[in-house]
Formats: sequence, structure tokens, C-alpha cells
Amino acid sequence: MKTQAQLIKRFGDPSVDQAAFEREHMTVWNVPREIDLAIGPIPARMYCNRLMIDPLERTLRELIRRELHHEIRTYDGIFNVRKKRGLSTLSMHAFGLAIDLNAAWNPLGGRVTWSPEFLAVWRKQGWTCGADWAKRPDGMHFQWDKF
Repeated sequence: MKTQAQLIKRFGDPSVDQAAFEREHMTVWNVPREIDLAIGPIPARMYCNRLMIDPLERTLRELIRRELHHEIRTYDGIFNVRKKRGLSTLSMHAFGLAIDLNAAWNPLGGRVTWSPEFLAVWRKQGWTCGADWAKRPDGMHFQWDKF
């Protein structure tokens, strides 16, 4: 996982100049129609860091191919300039590099409800899964930090 210092060195601090950060790193991703049709909760357009688009598309396509996409009940957001809950460092959401899914069923510190197969797809595609965090599991959270 990347440290806050590494993220700020790479992208700048979105909490200091959010407009500049957004101009340089964020974009609207028009989700391919076949993904939008297959995964109803996923919006047709997502505002995210440009670096997250390709890995997210690959992951969603693999979930569809393996017929695991039906586990996604809700899309709960990507971009939100804020600190991690209860901590002093910025969330990966502040950099537009994390997506939350099924938040109501996978709360921070709570039970993780995804199937092992579903989580394996995310891991194989290179994502860090909050479900794997021992001290404070966050099953809703998937972040891209392989850049």
C-alpha cells in the first residue's frame, strides 16, 4: 500500500487545492454499456482518478465473466476528499482511487459478506481489498494503488 507521503508526492494534496487536483487527475468514466447493463447498481458514469479506469474495467468484466457480478447490490462512491474515518491521514477516496460497494452489508469493522471467489477476482487484478485488513476490516472498500 502507498503511504500518504507517496500519494501526495505523486498527485499533490487534494485537500489543499482540490480544483487543481481534479483538473489534473480526475475524469468522468463512461462505463461501457455491457458493464452498465450487466451490473445494475454501477452507474453509467463514474467520476474517478484516470489511473483507476483500466483496472476497474478489467475487474468488472472479470466479475461478469465469472458470473460474480450479481454480488454487487449497491455502488457507494469513489471520490470524496476526506480523512480516513477515525484517523489523521487522507483516504484513498480523496485521490479518487477507491470504490465502495455494498456498504450497508460490509460496514467498517464489521462482517465481510463477499464470497471468497468475488474477493479473489479483485486481488488477482491487483486491488487492495479492505476485507483483508486485520485490525479494521472494511469490506466495502477496494483501492487501486499499483502505479
